[in-house]
Amino acid sequence: NCLAHYIRSQGIGPGDLVGLCLERSAEMVIAILGVQKAGAAYLPLDPTYPRDRIEFMLTDSRTPLLVTQRNLRERFGFGRSSARLVSLDEEAIEIADGGNWSPAVMADGDLPAYVIYTSGSTGKPKGVVVSQRNVLRLFTATQHWFRFDERDVWTLFHSFAFDFSVWELWGALLYGGRVIVVPYALSRSPE
Repeated sequence: NCLAHYIRSQGIGPGDLVGLCLERSAEMVIAILGVQKAGAAYLPLDPTYPRDRIEFMLTDSRTPLLVTQRNLRERFGFGRSSARLVSLDEEAIEIADGGNWSPAVMADGDLPAYVIYTSGSTGKPKGVVVSQRNVLRLFTATQHWFRFDERDVWTLFHSFAFDFSVWELWGALLYGGRVIVVPYALSRSPE
């Protein structure tokens, strides 16, 4: 809630895009929820991507705000983008001061939920906008098969910049289940 208020205080509202360049962590999940509660859509930027790809996606999408972490801010210069940077750890006090009450709902099924960029295997990567209605449809259409509920435990195993992560994350959160964020190094370990 604090992050949602802080994002709104930066002039972000319904239909706007917020870039997220974060390591796999609870903070990444909090940032996704904060963007959604602010009424905006998120643009996942995997910090393992090459710098040029991240800068291309930021510039191409005209993302006005980028939420990141101190260690990633130094790693990626975000030189060509005009996105304002918000560092979760460096601005933690200001974010916490934003208010912890639930923001007014900005629900509209036609608003974008997130933008995922294609791999670019056939040329330049392209941003694909997915609406909130489509995310909800994914789960309502499969509920009768899986019977999701609060007892389910899901792993967020894939990169949040890969579309399948929507299934892994929102499958848990929409039904009150538990999500385990698998750290990147662990996801690469054969053991």
